[in-house]
Amino acid sequence: MSNASRKVVVVGGGLTGLSAAFYIRNFYKERGWKPEITLVEKDKMLGGKIETLHKDGFVIEKGPDSFLARKTAMIDLAKELELDHELVSTNPEARKTYIVNKGRLHPMPSGLVLGVPTELGPFLKSGLVSWGGKLRALTDLIRPSRKSTEDESLGDFIERRLGAEVLSNMTEPLLAGIYAGDTYRLSLQSTFPQFGEMERKYGSLIKGMMTGKKPVETHTGTKKSTFLTFRQGLQSLIHALVHELDDVTQRVETEVRSIERIGERGYEVVLASGEVIPADDIVVTTPAFAAADLLRPLVDVSALDAINYVTVANVVLAFDRKDVSGQFDGSGFLVPRKEGRNITACTWTGVKWLHTSPEDKMLLRCYVGRSGDEQNVHLPDEALTELVRKDLRELMNITADPLFVEITRLPKSMPQYPVHHLQHIADFKARLDQTLPGVYVTGAAFDGVGLPDCIRQAKQLAGEMADKLPAETNE
Repeated sequence: MSNASRKVVVVGGGLTGLSAAFYIRNFYKERGWKPEITLVEKDKMLGGKIETLHKDGFVIEKGPDSFLARKTAMIDLAKELELDHELVSTNPEARKTYIVNKGRLHPMPSGLVLGVPTELGPFLKSGLVSWGGKLRALTDLIRPSRKSTEDESLGDFIERRLGAEVLSNMTEPLLAGIYAGDTYRLSLQSTFPQFGEMERKYGSLIKGMMTGKKPVETHTGTKKSTFLTFRQGLQSLIHALVHELDDVTQRVETEVRSIERIGERGYEVVLASGEVIPADDIVVTTPAFAAADLLRPLVDVSALDAINYVTVANVVLAFDRKDVSGQFDGSGFLVPRKEGRNITACTWTGVKWLHTSPEDKMLLRCYVGRSGDEQNVHLPDEALTELVRKDLRELMNITADPLFVEITRLPKSMPQYPVHHLQHIADFKARLDQTLPGVYVTGAAFDGVGLPDCIRQAKQLAGEMADKLPAETNE
């Protein structure tokens, strides 16, 4: 390695920020540069929304609880951190998922992929959609297709292809768990661009999904699993990253107040304390609204301002298994918006993830809050718990008192990609590169909200930054 150094400041110590620091360090070193990386986080802990609680033999996720196996960036990072042996799959006996319809739990028909039927028999037998709704959905097979690549809302697209009933009874509850959003305000191109591509290529969403459907294989052995997590919780990955980044200056309870331009390409990161950190490169990984406030004096941030965030809560309840009478023969249930319930979904965590609960106990994880319906999240703990228990009584006949309840409120945690989001963000990043070379933004607000998406974006950005390094590294 040469003696050429480069000062990098990463703003935000969540999964994106830690991953960015990890890959920037590695890629810069490969190019012969010595990166001096400072990571600043305003909260007390690193890891952002990821937090695992170990309590009375339970493994409880207070934030996200798993990740999609087909998005391999997280698996790849786990391998690099020698943590892949800790990956665990969902219980293969818990494949069934239910959706609430008219106050009752109905099994989701097999072959339903993101709310789109790929097996007609189970779909036609399902009690989730009326015969009129089923016939309307099947007109997708003959309905003229839209050839335009212009972005539209996810809700408009699904209603246009499959009808309003499939949208409200199947698609919306399935997608609520990912975005907690209003489908009529979410961008199709930014969430499920493959839907539009299938319509254009096959003339039908159902035909396209039937053609493109493949079983999901994981990298953890022979089992197939859509989702993965870590045996000791997702925080294992955070701990491994923090430990690995021992040569990175990690500063918590440190808030950035502003970014100042110094000369042609230099910057100063000014902290709330008044301290100044010099920087050649700055990576902002905070939520869009925080990034907007930081960059507003320097560049047009209207694209960031357009990204709304939804506030949600997780309410985890532990029970003695003998006290819960529900039939736990799946992974949980989803609640459509039109049902008017307090919870949006319930994961039967003790069944879906066998490592999370002692054998004689049951762990349930209920979700509260979605776009336009966030008021209950802010209720006092007792009131919020009672609303959740009311739904569990009425939907699952669970009347027992829980052994304990853990509530986690996640204010402004779910970014909503508006229609034309991709174009607006591409324009913003081009403007940022031109106005503030060496300043970058990345994270869940931009190109994917899942944990692997955050890692993928951080790694991709680190590669692009390394590619921009001057070839001559000897001072």
